[in-house]
Amino acid sequence: MSHYELLLMHLGTVLHQQYLLPLVIGTIAGVVGGALPGVTITMTVIMVLPFTFGLDPLQGLAAMIGVYVGGSAGGSITASLIGIPGTPSAIATTFDGFPMTRKGEPGRAVWVGVFSAFLGGTLGGLFLIELTGPLASLALKFGPWEFFSLYVFALSMVAGLVGDSITKGLLSGAIGLAVTVVGPDPILGTQRLTMGLHSLEGGLPFLPVLIGLFAFAQLMPDVEKLGRGATDGAGARVTMKLRVNKLRTLWEILSRPFVLVWSTLVGVLIGVLPAIGGSAANIMAYDQAKKFSSHPEKFGTGIPEGIIASEASNNANVAGSLIMIMAFGIPGDAVTAVMMGALTIHGIQPGPLFISQHPKIAYGIFASYLIALPLMVFVIWLGSRAWLHVITLPKSILIPIVLVLCVIGAYALGNTMNDVYVLFLFCVIGYAMVKGRIPLAPLIIGVVLGDQIESNLIRAVSSDPNPWLFLTRPISGGLIAASILSVLLALWQHRRARQRSAIEGEDTDF
Repeated sequence: MSHYELLLMHLGTVLHQQYLLPLVIGTIAGVVGGALPGVTITMTVIMVLPFTFGLDPLQGLAAMIGVYVGGSAGGSITASLIGIPGTPSAIATTFDGFPMTRKGEPGRAVWVGVFSAFLGGTLGGLFLIELTGPLASLALKFGPWEFFSLYVFALSMVAGLVGDSITKGLLSGAIGLAVTVVGPDPILGTQRLTMGLHSLEGGLPFLPVLIGLFAFAQLMPDVEKLGRGATDGAGARVTMKLRVNKLRTLWEILSRPFVLVWSTLVGVLIGVLPAIGGSAANIMAYDQAKKFSSHPEKFGTGIPEGIIASEASNNANVAGSLIMIMAFGIPGDAVTAVMMGALTIHGIQPGPLFISQHPKIAYGIFASYLIALPLMVFVIWLGSRAWLHVITLPKSILIPIVLVLCVIGAYALGNTMNDVYVLFLFCVIGYAMVKGRIPLAPLIIGVVLGDQIESNLIRAVSSDPNPWLFLTRPISGGLIAASILSVLLALWQHRRARQRSAIEGEDTDF
């Protein structure tokens, strides 16, 4: 059976009620979670995750893909209407979306963003379907040396590019690697750093670590503001009409094909690069659109090109992240890290053999992604009036609900309080890191990749103890060189930014 015949067959499968219902629910949850400032797609996926444990793997993944696609577009709603990005990946959408709303065109701002996300996501889906198989075939040629170097490259990239401080980024990644050392070693099963505690003999489970770091740590600053009596800005009511000529808005995007296609390519590329994330794709695509524009001075005043660039790259970035998790078993961002955890719970290991060993799930992911895109548009259209009220839900109501769902999610993982204790431990660690302005993303990637780095290092050395093979094997050596260049480039960019800020400071003083 050909590639596209398999895809059509699985499109029909996902349209059955048992798969379509979780996909619809996930898409609704994603749009709401993406639109709520401060909740983010990652937290929404974490809250949905416990409800997928009793489902089969494809049902659970369909729900999470719905969250991913819906959340990527949902963040643009608040970005355009109230100037607050619902997710970090919608930051650049505010640059032209909110000015367009202030000019009296809120419907146009929202629907240019929604349709751009749909079209960019659809084009990204073509890359997802066409590139995943060839990249997985390439990955099959990798030995432990190449995988070790690839995972090191992924870690060096995120540690080098996330945050204002390179040192803090590398420190965060090192903490993540240290977390994976607790418990049995991946080859022999020897216990390490358990301190005699029976509860640590299985290691620190990934999902409670993730929930503690992201959900709790990022909500605590909002709790502090409420505690100090700060105004709950989210409670302000919005009275706007989103009615607009949909066909005219769609043509407004299609009449700018270069911006749409180029921004999609940027989104896919950033998604494929390990662990950089949608916020980087969003800003980079906006910057590229401005540089190629014949009227760059109009960017930031409420023009459609700025919204098209940022939102087309968002959903294309989702496709790029899915390519990486399916072909190499490397999460493109925190959301795909959660999806990796969910697959592992079901005994499925994503990576080069994923498509050949689990074709139903692999093609089900393709189908779920393609169906989620029109579903996202339909959900936003159907709930247009409701979003105006949901996005302004007071945080004093929202935060307790999120925190309770996170604790339930951690407990549901293994029905044991040990997971809840791990969650609270990493709540404290994550909160301390937020206070110290240490980025959280490198830690998460370190936790995800730590076991793989260690096990491939051991396999490589067991096969041949010659350490020079890591450099003399072409692909491995190239990836090690790319890792060094990644850190050096980040150091250079950081140094240049500091020099620039120092010069601007001197100009201000003058």
